[in-house]
Amino acid sequence: MDLTPLISSDRMVVQSYGADGFKISGQHYDTHVVIFPDHVEAWSGDIADLVKYKSDLDVILFGSGRILKPLMPAQKFGLHIDAMDTGAACRTYNVLMAEGRRVAAALLKL
Repeated sequence: MDLTPLISSDRMVVQSYGADGFKISGQHYDTHVVIFPDHVEAWSGDIADLVKYKSDLDVILFGSGRILKPLMPAQKFGLHIDAMDTGAACRTYNVLMAEGRRVAAALLKL
């Protein structure tokens, strides 16, 4: 069952991910990214870069690559980040975004 028609065409949807990067709403990104419902930004991979978004979001997801990696420094920045492997973060982001949640996903390439 195709659910994409239920998502507004101006929303950013993760279509695929892998070692070569991400396909998000038809655009290929070959770097780490932070994806928001309305735009995508290249990301250095530094958790401190996410602090500026914390008041605008309900949820920040962290996709840590192929396996889940602990994210201890996030608390020192006053962030609550849900860490998971990148595949799970992509899938979770798509669901939460489709529900209209104020969500972002900081994704490391595989």
